[in-house]
Amino acid sequence: MVGAELGDSPFFEPAKRDGDEAFAAALREVVGKEIRPAMVRYRDFLEAEYRDRAREVVGVSANPRGEECYAASVRYYTSLELTPQEIHEMGLEKLASIQEEMRAVGRRSFDTDDLPALLAIAREDRRYTFGTRQEVLDYTQAAIDRAKAAVPDWFGFVPKAEVVIRPYPDYQERTGGGFYSAGAADGSRPGIYEIGLFEPEKISKVGLEATTFHETYPGHHLQVSVGLERSGIHPILQYFFFSGTGEGWALYTERLADEMGLYSSDAARLGMLSNEALRAARLVVDTGMHALGWSRQQALDYLLANVAWAESEAAYEVDRYIAVPAQALSYLIGSLEIQRLRSEAEAKLGDRFDIKAFHDAVLEDGTVTLGMLRQKIDAWAAAQGGG
Repeated sequence: MVGAELGDSPFFEPAKRDGDEAFAAALREVVGKEIRPAMVRYRDFLEAEYRDRAREVVGVSANPRGEECYAASVRYYTSLELTPQEIHEMGLEKLASIQEEMRAVGRRSFDTDDLPALLAIAREDRRYTFGTRQEVLDYTQAAIDRAKAAVPDWFGFVPKAEVVIRPYPDYQERTGGGFYSAGAADGSRPGIYEIGLFEPEKISKVGLEATTFHETYPGHHLQVSVGLERSGIHPILQYFFFSGTGEGWALYTERLADEMGLYSSDAARLGMLSNEALRAARLVVDTGMHALGWSRQQALDYLLANVAWAESEAAYEVDRYIAVPAQALSYLIGSLEIQRLRSEAEAKLGDRFDIKAFHDAVLEDGTVTLGMLRQKIDAWAAAQGGG
């Protein structure tokens, strides 16, 4: 950010969206004369003064009252009363289950059930990478189109909002993963799915479909657009985002996409399982570092052994967990809770269970806490005659 041209700086983005030349000139001056020099000073402070005095233990539990802090972070991101040890064991158990599914896909389509070999296929096999940036865009758009066409068969309320793909700008394309930004409530601006196109020959098709479904249909774009368009929802809940339900829903839909017949191949299905394995590994690694005394290297080694990522990607992910304790727990914990609610509703209602009505009930109040969602779905099932 410090070395980029002023016009390419992320701090200049508001001027690009606004289009006012006077505003752009004023912002350019502020970025050049105030913001960038301040960032240089901060960078120099971190390098010259802070780094050598920073603690070496990465877990938040090393801080005064750190165990209490981590427990509070777990409640904040999941809204559930779970201990770090319970979460750690949940991650180990779920990861083992997912790996068995990966082996089954491997035997069926890749002539191997060796996990390291399957992870290598997902990471680097050139049969599953792209030749050009346009190929990445076309492949992603095709996945979105398939998902959008299938939505009416699985959801009663189908929002009108569109979603468009936007490549990351140059300063961000090397590190930016798939990311969704909501559109305007009045429909004047579509939802935006940002993706990186840097070195397409190193971008794997294996995980791209699952990530696209997670971020667009039937994941975040559908989820957020329902909140923006549905009448009767409280204005606060239109914009409130609770990670446990929000990210839990998006991960749930990666599995749902398989039920919907959206994955184009077993390679893409392997990507779905690899993505879910990552979320299970997060439960192990996050609690390992912040509650069980793991080092950064232990966490990195665990991810590399169990997730289809290069070392640079895994290192970025570990540093994220260090910086934001417990946030990474919300994906799988939320997904498992939604899956549990669905299974319970199916058992109670039998032939009366309506998948469209269930999905509408999950989404119609926005991303409420997981505890509130459980109350909502229990009441919904009872109203359908489920006891």
